[in-house]
Amino acid sequence: MSDFPTLRTGAILQYPAQSSIEYKTQVLQFMDGSEQRFRDFKAPLHRWLIQLELLDDSEMHQLREFFRMQRGSAEDFIFTDPWDGVQYPSCSLEDDAVAEEFVDEGKGRTSLTVRENRS
Repeated sequence: MSDFPTLRTGAILQYPAQSSIEYKTQVLQFMDGSEQRFRDFKAPLHRWLIQLELLDDSEMHQLREFFRMQRGSAEDFIFTDPWDGVQYPSCSLEDDAVAEEFVDEGKGRTSLTVRENRS
């Protein structure tokens, strides 16, 4: 299993960055108005939006190759949360397509969404 690639600075992402935590709760409402609640997930689901700008050609190539090796969203990889350093052993890309934009010579940008997979 591979790790998510880092930039030449050693960072995983650039700011502004976004992450989210999702909980899934089912609510059953009974005829008397009372409710029963239970979790669908035993742990929260994490998701990171990684927006990268001003990437040089080698960084763009590294991300393109990582996307190709992962076959879009098909393969799992290890992702380290840049905020708290926790490693999530089963993550995947959310999309099967990636957009790359070359703004200037040696300056590219792309955006990827990483999601934690359910075990």
